[in-house]
Amino acid sequence: MPAPLIYLDHQATTPCAAEVVAAMEPHWNGGFGNPASRAHRIGLAAAAAVDIARERIASHLDVPPDWVVFTSGATEANNLALKGLAETAAAPGHLVSVVSEHRAVLDPLEDLRRRGWELTLLPVDPDGRLDPARLDAAITPDTRLVSVMAANNEIGVIQPLEAIGRLCRSRGVPWHCDAAQAFGHMALEPRRLGIDLLSLSGHKLYGPKGIGALVVAPEIRLHAQLHGGGQERGLRAGTLPVPLIAGLAEASALAQADRVERQQRCSELRQRLLTPLLELGDVVVNGSMEHRLAHNLSVTVRGVNGAALHRELRRSIACSSGSACSAGEPSHVLAALGRSRREAEASLRLSLGRQTSEGEVDAAGSRIADVVRQLRRDRPG
Repeated sequence: MPAPLIYLDHQATTPCAAEVVAAMEPHWNGGFGNPASRAHRIGLAAAAAVDIARERIASHLDVPPDWVVFTSGATEANNLALKGLAETAAAPGHLVSVVSEHRAVLDPLEDLRRRGWELTLLPVDPDGRLDPARLDAAITPDTRLVSVMAANNEIGVIQPLEAIGRLCRSRGVPWHCDAAQAFGHMALEPRRLGIDLLSLSGHKLYGPKGIGALVVAPEIRLHAQLHGGGQERGLRAGTLPVPLIAGLAEASALAQADRVERQQRCSELRQRLLTPLLELGDVVVNGSMEHRLAHNLSVTVRGVNGAALHRELRRSIACSSGSACSAGEPSHVLAALGRSRREAEASLRLSLGRQTSEGEVDAAGSRIADVVRQLRRDRPG
């Protein structure tokens, strides 16, 4: 019987925590009501469960509950933020973002560009971070929105959030921040940071798939992308999935409770994983190590064929070269750092999790090192 896979792909998705499953369970059966059905106790109980969940999530972000709009995930939240804000404008204007954003931001922005909006995509420095001076220079009197993520989904690099917030406030431009990878893994306070629109996802922090939220500051006006029911203050029509919402709130609470300890533990495990890889030579860390999610490690392995590297590793390690949403294409994030197509294909995104053990890290590091040595010995010439 083959040994179980070592799961190092927690930035693609995480397993549902047992506490989350338990929090959802009552709402699949006895508490199955529609929260919009206010004429009886079952519906009222469902509505109360949604209210409690909204209050819990808001408290973790230090925002009022009515800022939290539930969506099916961060992708929908990004679309609602970007296209929803743009569609309130009388005429197309200017949008600013970054080349290394997730496709769930870049694709809606490209859709708006095709509709007549001017789009500026800023480069990042070699460490994967945006220079705020570039952002300052890019903003014009016609700029309607800036969209810069909190932490990158491939290389884990955290952007200079406080500097971006100060700049956007001083220039009077709303800021949308995709925090799908950051929520639950680092401190996030939208009001303090000056974030006007914040996108969240449940399944990146041990919650269920199919649920997320958009945090919307009160001065922001959005045009709904779904119509037919008026739920979520008219911003997102559709029956609210009470079990998933309860699960998201529980996952958020668990993440807040162990975040500091988990960050420290993952940082130590990451260094333990990185050490044998660097000893191989010609292994390069992608992005800043100083400004980085604790559970992320992204490296480029030079001198090997990327397809062969991943083919050999997939038998024992679940990992990736980049985003789970890249459809097999070489990473645009690594290209933004200056990596060639060949280098991007020979890159590994290794993302640790709450249950990752020292033994798994040691075994993964040893296996990767063995595969790299073998591939280098076998390469032609």
